[in-house]
Amino acid sequence: MNPTLFSDQPEEDLKKLLGQINFSRLFLLVDSNTALHCQPLIKEALPESTYILQVLPGEKHKTIETCMEIWAGMTNAGLDRKALVINLGGGVLGDMGGFCASIYKRGIRFITIPTTLLSQVDASVGGKLGVDFEGLKNHLGVFNEPETVLISSNFLSTLPEKEMRSGFAEIIKHGLIQDKAYFENLNLADWKNSNWNQLIQHSIAIKSKVVEADPKEAGLRKILNFGHTIGHAFETYYLDGKKHLLHGEAIAAGMICEAWLSNQKAGLSQEELIKIEKTFFSIYGKINIEEAEINPILDFCIQDKKNEGNSLLFSLLNKIGDCQYNIPISREEIRNAILYYQAR
Repeated sequence: MNPTLFSDQPEEDLKKLLGQINFSRLFLLVDSNTALHCQPLIKEALPESTYILQVLPGEKHKTIETCMEIWAGMTNAGLDRKALVINLGGGVLGDMGGFCASIYKRGIRFITIPTTLLSQVDASVGGKLGVDFEGLKNHLGVFNEPETVLISSNFLSTLPEKEMRSGFAEIIKHGLIQDKAYFENLNLADWKNSNWNQLIQHSIAIKSKVVEADPKEAGLRKILNFGHTIGHAFETYYLDGKKHLLHGEAIAAGMICEAWLSNQKAGLSQEELIKIEKTFFSIYGKINIEEAEINPILDFCIQDKKNEGNSLLFSLLNKIGDCQYNIPISREEIRNAILYYQAR
């Protein structure tokens, strides 16, 4: 894995970083949100010749069509194989910008500057890059590491509360799968006033340790997917509707469903199941899932990348802080997990 740089002065540290890298042209990728709120925090570090491309924000624009726009921008900027890309944004922009850089001219270098809590604790770590395709989340992608990930909590002040809450779901997940003490010490009652620098660094340490042991997700890394098979299905199904969910909101619901499956299939105690669901309901509330919506949601689960052949493979908790992977789950069992969530 390439280095992660924690910074209290992102503009100064980016300037130093760029001074250490030999590149022919700098290309800055932003979306309309990060152009307005985050670019000013690093603008003095950028050479005057920097080519800046702005794309539309959000998961609905994480598509091949947007990639084509980015590749066209890279081509128009005259980027050669020694060019350098900076992706300034959340998980969507980081995933997509890294993917585009990895494909352009068979791969050019890029720096990731994650600007949301979610991307700082999750998407920026581990080299997973990609875009959605035919309504399927991250269906096209590659593994490739950035030159550096520059993380600064300064960017978090630009975020609305719902975006912070979305990122907090992944922090909770890290405790559930690997570190019981971390989970139990989270300030769940007053999460908005958490020590974000401390949590970001601890979460990155957890994820980095897992990724270093299994870079290409052949085994252990699959535990990072706890809550994500059902959670991604919720996120995808509700993407364009009135119930539009942020990633963390969908994953929180997915973790309740998959905690129930853990209780049924992996030995998670009833007491810990109740503790987990109370945690997520208290922070994220409940999605109203209608009966007619369940089958389409199940269809998205079956398309999940982590499945093998006809087997739907889940990562489930034996107990809080201990997760196992490759547990086969049937469509009917997923339905029952969603019905359990529905009935709470």
